Order: sequence, then structure tokens, then C-alpha cells
Amino acid sequence: MMRIHATAALLPDGWARDVGITLTDATIEQVQTGVAPQPGDHRAEILLPGMANLHSHSFQRGFAGLTERRGPGQDSFWTWREMMYRFALSLSPDEVQAVAALACIEMLEAGYTRLGEFHYLHHGPDGQPYDNPAEMSQRIFAAAADTGIALTHLPVLYAHGGFGPEPAGEGQRRFLHGLDDYLQLIETCDGYIRPQDRVGIAPHSLRAATMAEIIALAEAFPGRPFHIHISEQVKEVEDCLAHTGARPVEYLLANAPVGPSWCLIHATHLIKNEIRRIATSGAVVGLCPITEANLGDGIFPAVEFLAQRGRIGIGTDSNVEITLPGELKQLEYSQRLSLRLRNALAVNGSTGASLFHAALSGGAQSLDAPNPAIASGHPADLVALSDNCRLEMPDDRLMDRWVFGRDLRVADLWAAGVHLVREGRHIHRTRIATDYAKAIRDVLNRI
Repeated sequence: MMRIHATAALLPDGWARDVGITLTDATIEQVQTGVAPQPGDHRAEILLPGMANLHSHSFQRGFAGLTERRGPGQDSFWTWREMMYRFALSLSPDEVQAVAALACIEMLEAGYTRLGEFHYLHHGPDGQPYDNPAEMSQRIFAAAADTGIALTHLPVLYAHGGFGPEPAGEGQRRFLHGLDDYLQLIETCDGYIRPQDRVGIAPHSLRAATMAEIIALAEAFPGRPFHIHISEQVKEVEDCLAHTGARPVEYLLANAPVGPSWCLIHATHLIKNEIRRIATSGAVVGLCPITEANLGDGIFPAVEFLAQRGRIGIGTDSNVEITLPGELKQLEYSQRLSLRLRNALAVNGSTGASLFHAALSGGAQSLDAPNPAIASGHPADLVALSDNCRLEMPDDRLMDRWVFGRDLRVADLWAAGVHLVREGRHIHRTRIATDYAKAIRDVLNRI
């Protein structure tokens, strides 16, 4: 048992001052307001519930910064993808685990307490399965356990190279599964979970899985988190139109049982009817604003989507930068640039609070996680912010200052009741950062 005393805490019904929280194991046992700190309490200035990072390819953390040079032609997502494939083909299981562990540490230090890992790097560099066909997934579970982050693991079905379906290319050979082998992979992954973990389902995209395969997965695993990349690039929209006669989201909604357990990743290029139908379905749109900007994907129509009660969450995707407030800020700024207005996504005044609450709820829904809240009986997933300026502002102005300012930072974090981040640093940072540095040196020497 331990106690935390917060000067200000974000509770389910709003901000409260002088809040005492008692943790027992991985659960919040009691929350009291208007109480004085007791001897032995951990003192926090500002306390928030932990956030879910709903979409990550953790191995790409080691790839950040390697594609920021212009080639002889016009660079795009598709030229970036070729370099990413080259990097992915070079990684050993030990290196995948080392890179994933550092990414998990940086997520925890940023205020994320749960990771949705969209994992498609399955096989050996020659494309052959390891002796344990779930070897690479097991390394993701190991990285999560080592660092303490809760994991919703999303093994990816990558069966084809494009619409048609087209055969997969050489750069995709580590990703590939047939449907039967994929079903076995899910069963094996189910055996790796801790109490806080989940295993979901993730057909990579309409390019990489046929509609028959997508429907078979939905029928085999009803109710599990079901994630899919969709409508990220204009070329994807054009190819889908050419092969199916419909746009990607239109085609998916017409043929698959899309509902609240589904998460549509990116969904960047939408028309009005698609916006309305996604919102009506109850599915979450998984937005990764920093990666989407880095890749030149385009701008999601967030203002119109949220006006129709659509649900969103945020992810770090390629992990080119791991920052919770930065993702929220980039989402808002994209709307400002597109629509030429300010505070585009604000509800009831505060832009920072509106973004945080939307991502908090949508992220938990998409990863089959308990509702994140500082309340009795909820998981002890907590983030403490410190304020360099010591301004007493126990209301939503704190959220605006965290998302858009520079004075607030993550000081402490508890995940499942374990105090993992202290004074801004993960308790295992030195060891894991050393392992990561060695792994990246070895990889870059090979490619």
C-alpha cells in the first residue's frame, strides 16, 4: 500500500484540490479530497490518469532520422517505405527487443501507461518462421514486462502485397502469414499476457488482407480490439477505387462488421459520408499526428468528425518523436493550418482539456483497457506533472499549459501501481538505453 497526495488532481467530475490517493497493489483503493498530506505520502503537484498510445510500430524508433534526406526524385510515403523495409530486414530478435524497450521507456516518460503495438515484423530476415513462430511477438511482451507498460498486442495479418491481391514483395517477406498460421499466432500470444495485457487483431490494411480474410478474423475473434490501417494515402484511395469500385472506408463499412471494438488507423482521406458513417459506427479513429506530418500523409478532418460525435485516440506510430502533448498539439495545429482558425478542437473553452479527454476515452476503448480515471477501483495508472513556475491553476488552464506550453513536465508515473518514472526518468533508463545504443550501432553497421 502507498499514498499519493496531489495539490491538484483531475477526477472524473473535474479538478479537485488537496487529493489523497491510496494505492493497493495495482488498484486505486481510495480517493479523498480536501485532505492534508500525511507523513510518508508521495507529494505530487498535478495528477492525471495515464494515457493509452493506441498505435505504435516500436522497431521504427531505431529508424527515426534516417530518411530526412531528399532523393533524386520526389520523396513520399512510398519512398520512405522502401527504406523502412531495408531497416526492418536487418533486425535480430534481440535488437527488436532492445529498440522496443527504449520506445516503451520514452512512452512512459511522456505520460503513456498503455501501448497498442501494431506488430508486423514476424519472421527471420529470410522470411522463414523462427523455431517459435511467435518469437518476435514474445520480444514485444518481454520489452513491455521489463519496462512496466501495459500492452495491447496487435499481431498483424499481412497476407498480400497489394489490391488484387498482388503477391508480396521481397521487402515484405518478414511480415507474411496465411490465415491459419495467423490464427495460431494469436493463440500463442494469448499465452504471454500479464493481467493488464490484451491481445487484439490487426489485418494490416485493405492492401494486405482481402475482405474475406478480414471478415473471417472478425468472426473468429468477436469483441477483441480490431485495428486496421485505412485511407492513409491518396494512392491507396485510388487503388481501392480501381479494384473495388469504392473508396477504402466506404468499402470497409459496406462489407465488414465495423463497430466500437474497431480502430481505423489514420483514415486521413475521407469524404462527408465516410465521416458520418464512421462516427455512427462507434469505431475509434486512431490518429498519429506527428508521424502523419512527417510522412506527408495529409490532414484528418477532425473538426467535422468530432462535431458528429466521432471518437479519436492518439498514437506514436513510427516513433519519430515520442511525446504525448506533442501529438495533441500537432493534431490541433493541423486543423488550424487547414481551416485558418484557432482553438479548432476546443469544447467548452479549453483546447488542451478537450484534446486530452477525447484521446483518453478513445484510446482506452480502442485497446480494450479499463476506463482511465482517478477513482476507487480503477487501475493505478497515474501521471504526475510538475510546474516549473509553481502557478496554482487547478483547472483546465493546466491542460492548456501542458499541451501548448513548456513549463509543465512529467515528473512521476505509476503503471499498475508501480512507480516507474521518478523525477522524469524511468527507473531502468540507464540499462535499457545502453542496450539500445549497442543494438542500433550493430544494425546501422549492417545496412
